[in-house]
Amino acid sequence: MWSSWRAHFETNATRPLPAAPDGAVPAGWREALAASLARFQLGEAGEGRVAKEIDRVVMDGVDADYRVALKLFVREEGRHARILAGVVRSLGGELLRQSWTERLFVRGRRVLGLRAKLLVLLVAEVVGLGFYRLLAGRLGDCEIGRQLREIAGDEEAHLEFHAAFFRGQARGAVARGIFKVGWWTVGAAACAAVLVDHRATLRTLEVPVADAARRFVALLRRVDTAVLRSSPRVARAAGPWVHAP
Repeated sequence: MWSSWRAHFETNATRPLPAAPDGAVPAGWREALAASLARFQLGEAGEGRVAKEIDRVVMDGVDADYRVALKLFVREEGRHARILAGVVRSLGGELLRQSWTERLFVRGRRVLGLRAKLLVLLVAEVVGLGFYRLLAGRLGDCEIGRQLREIAGDEEAHLEFHAAFFRGQARGAVARGIFKVGWWTVGAAACAAVLVDHRATLRTLEVPVADAARRFVALLRRVDTAVLRSSPRVARAAGPWVHAP
């Protein structure tokens, strides 16, 4: 299974960066969009600890192909950070060195071992995918909208990549119960934090917070189904995964 994911990420790694967009969005949206995307850019920029730690981990389901695939996943997140940096600058915004939500995710990743770090990364993929889709839907077919849709397409695959890992880990009633409790606790808290942090942008783009919340909950349920109903076919039926080896 992991050899397919390794090939997927190796193929993606050959893509050139898109040109910086022209920033052509309604003037009243520019400041709010730049502020939100700068915070997401910061979150996409740093997963280096996980890429280093995976070489020291001995765990069922972790082999050489998984280690390479995880490192390539981190590189792909770095590519997203570079794309978002260009978007933020095109909107007249400034990149950030820190934000309270980014610190929250970083501290969450450092609390426990590799499984906890990957759980937090999976939650971050849900948050990113949900938010990028919301923004792209409002932006339509402009350059920024297209670039956000490209990132969201990658995030769809990332959901299945991490869900595949947890499918292998959540074997037995106890492990499945631990995953379910951890997933919904961390996921709900993270989604609530993002809704609070980006409420001004949602208001500016006239996206009801309730609509954004429903999107996040639907994605959390998709992952829950993909992991706990064990079959990749069930995972695909639960939502439009881009890649399911």
